[in-house]
Amino acid sequence: MTHPTNLRIAGDRLLWRLETLARIGDTGDGGCRRLALSDEDRQGRDLLVSWMRELGLDVRVDRIGNIVGIMAGETDGPAVMLGSHIDTVATGGRYDGALGVLAGLEVVAALKEAGIAPRRQIAVIAFTNEEGARFQPDMMGSCVWTGALSVNQVSATRDREGLGLADELKRIGYAGEAEPGFLEAHAYLELHIEQGPILDAEGGGIAAVVGVQAITWLEFALSGEANHAGTTPMSYRRDAGYAAARIIAFARGLTREIDGQVANAGEIAFEPGNVNVVPRRAVLTIDIRNPDDSRLAEAERRLRAFAEAIAAEEKVGLAIRELARFPAVRFDERLAASIESAARMLDLPVRRMVSGAGHDAQLMARVAPSVMIFVPSVKGLSHNPAEYTAPHDLIAGANVLLAAVLAAADG
Repeated sequence: MTHPTNLRIAGDRLLWRLETLARIGDTGDGGCRRLALSDEDRQGRDLLVSWMRELGLDVRVDRIGNIVGIMAGETDGPAVMLGSHIDTVATGGRYDGALGVLAGLEVVAALKEAGIAPRRQIAVIAFTNEEGARFQPDMMGSCVWTGALSVNQVSATRDREGLGLADELKRIGYAGEAEPGFLEAHAYLELHIEQGPILDAEGGGIAAVVGVQAITWLEFALSGEANHAGTTPMSYRRDAGYAAARIIAFARGLTREIDGQVANAGEIAFEPGNVNVVPRRAVLTIDIRNPDDSRLAEAERRLRAFAEAIAAEEKVGLAIRELARFPAVRFDERLAASIESAARMLDLPVRRMVSGAGHDAQLMARVAPSVMIFVPSVKGLSHNPAEYTAPHDLIAGANVLLAAVLAAADG
């Protein structure tokens, strides 16, 4: 089927949808807080479902709470799927995740308004708990959708207040009945802000994302002995806090020794947490990533070995817990080429890029050809209330998505 090459999404309406959703969980400083399965998440979900129904989509919710809006095609076979997530971190911005879902709605709206019936079904999906800010692991909805995890494996997960994931899904009304993965994907396309500085610093435009680097999250729990900070000689101390600091510093050191390596200590807590008391307990998390699986494995091996050595040296107990693990992923070459072609058709500069952040697309790549589209993040800021992408870049990314979806739906 031949489609008009001048077909575009309604840019003003995309911006309006982003602004309207951003009011839910508005933190007053430009940011959003819509933690997964919170009251704010429920309100965002309700709004999304209402917009899907306004477009005449067949809306279904699966047992992990993934929301799927399906536009019928000329055939009932595998669907071209597009989307992302609408949950945020505690100090999130208004574009991370939301852009991919709402641009998906605008793709469907553009097709309907133009009277175009694609050969394949098109489905817009909003995955549950992509961020992992409240319940671990992150990318939970897409893990369950693709079979990497089962509903039973994650249903007992609890947040820091002890609230259970299964109970919270029911409480907000999104414990659906559909089986995860009920709709087979012909292809999956995800539009997202870059969340890094490269596009913004190097001329803007579009990135055809060709893969996602490997990710491992580890938690280190160290148990020592509380004692007086002034009267206890250094050689007598069993200082869990000092051991924690050494582990953090070692992880940073690995980034200077292993090519492509990044590391982050995102959380740390001491007990009893008094200025004049040697910490008896320290719990910290380390996020390590590398585009190469073998190099990430080397970093993890060395980090675990160092943690064990420093724990023995300081006479503190050590427990290491794996919170998340995702191998490096390569996206579909033909879809990446279609992103490049669509960008050039729209006279947009385009480059290839590997994503430094994890995304639902890396899970979807296990079950269907997948790809991502990046648009610039000003100053590379994300997971930050100052997260910003210029309106013309948001609209350009959605138009590239539209062109690529059309090609996939009829190709």
